[in-house]
Amino acid sequence: MVVGLDSYILVTALPTLSAKLGASTSQLQWITVGYTLASAGLLLPAGKVGDRFGHRRMLLAGLVIFGVSSIVASQVDTAAELITLRVLMGVGGAMIMPMVLALLPAIFPTPAERQRAVAVTAIGAMLGMPLGPLLAGWLLTHFDWGSVFLINGPVVAVSMIGVAFLVPQSKDPVAARIDWAGALLAAIGVASVVYGVIEQPAYGWDTPVLAGLIGGAVLLAGFIARQLRARSPLVNLRLLRSRGFTWGSIAFAATSFTLSGMLFVLTPYLQVVQGSDAQGTGLRLLPMIGAMLAGAALSEKVLAARLGARILVPAGLLVSGAGLVVLTLVHAGSGYGIVAVALTVFGLGLGLALPLSVDAVLASLSPGETGVGNALSRTLQGVGVAFGSAILGSVLNGAYRGRLTSVLPGLPAAARTAAKASVAGAHAVAGRLPAGPGRLLIRAADHAYLYGMTQAAIISAAVLAVGALLVLLYLPGRGSSPAAADATSAPDRDSRGAVKHAS
Repeated sequence: MVVGLDSYILVTALPTLSAKLGASTSQLQWITVGYTLASAGLLLPAGKVGDRFGHRRMLLAGLVIFGVSSIVASQVDTAAELITLRVLMGVGGAMIMPMVLALLPAIFPTPAERQRAVAVTAIGAMLGMPLGPLLAGWLLTHFDWGSVFLINGPVVAVSMIGVAFLVPQSKDPVAARIDWAGALLAAIGVASVVYGVIEQPAYGWDTPVLAGLIGGAVLLAGFIARQLRARSPLVNLRLLRSRGFTWGSIAFAATSFTLSGMLFVLTPYLQVVQGSDAQGTGLRLLPMIGAMLAGAALSEKVLAARLGARILVPAGLLVSGAGLVVLTLVHAGSGYGIVAVALTVFGLGLGLALPLSVDAVLASLSPGETGVGNALSRTLQGVGVAFGSAILGSVLNGAYRGRLTSVLPGLPAAARTAAKASVAGAHAVAGRLPAGPGRLLIRAADHAYLYGMTQAAIISAAVLAVGALLVLLYLPGRGSSPAAADATSAPDRDSRGAVKHAS
């Protein structure tokens, strides 16, 4: 939960960091991007290292790095220092996330127990996302800015004690050597692509963005080619032949795409258009949090055994999509009520779909590949998060600017630029205008933002609908054997533990 929370806690803390540390806009971006790039790039190598040297050992190392860097980050005085520590926190996060899921089959070997454990774990990860803005708002209201990082310390300490004394060791009993060249290609390739996706809305198709996307794609193509030839590949690409692994990961990525993108879109709406403060914005996300918990509990206790993942995951995706359709009915004077309904329906669908998506991935992995397999699935999910914020942010930005342009010709150039940059900028410009023109600009900016939010919600609903159809067609049904899935995904090994490939 704390790793997921840390990815979103800065949503409402960035303005405070700018004021306290004197951070520029570019530095604020890197405070966020540095964590994401480090985490996305190192997931695959971290998963493989955990499979070889032990999942519990790797988890403890990740907790140490994450906890210590969080505590130090709370005490820094400059933006550059905070960026460095956010990168280190991303390294720790990359070590933690795949290991948590990799340990579950060792602790809960039967499918029923594993499904319950996955549901609880998925709830923890899901709660971190909407709880981030809520907790940050409360902390920034009552404590210094460093509290948003310092809070990680005691949670990590408790986690380390529990892991050290209660969690068994597990690893691949015939682990081959690690393909470090492949690990480097994967780390730089994934980080480059994610960098290009994140930066494109801010910089357009400029040279650094194109270099990141094209260079990352070339490196990942080289990584795939190497994995197909290597005696001991970093990732067994036969995992992608497993329908449970592939379509469970795709459902996981689709939900992450919409959740991250809609949080990105909704936060300015709640704060600026509806006038909530940071703490109030977090409180207004509570219906989604409660519905996610209810959906996960309903999925695990009532529906999963009767319907199976093949029915329930698409159903959850469609329910979430319905919530986003409700969100398109919001208008400038509709208040919070319809938003609360939309968030409730959206969260209920996420709670139904996400735990079973994760369990479908776990059920398809052989015992020796839980670390790297979960890392691959988490990498796909991380790409979904990056694409969600970038694509939906671009859609929102384009629609907002297009609708607002007609009311800006009378403003000075600097004011036009600020108003077109964001709805918050438009409200700030309106505050410096006479009352009549200021009200007109605020009304126009709010309507333009709502139009962009509606477009983003429609695209998100379409992604969920397409994902639901594909998962319904291709995710294995209840009659599929996990052992068969393991056989499909697990590589043959020779007596030395090396992977054998057919000529």
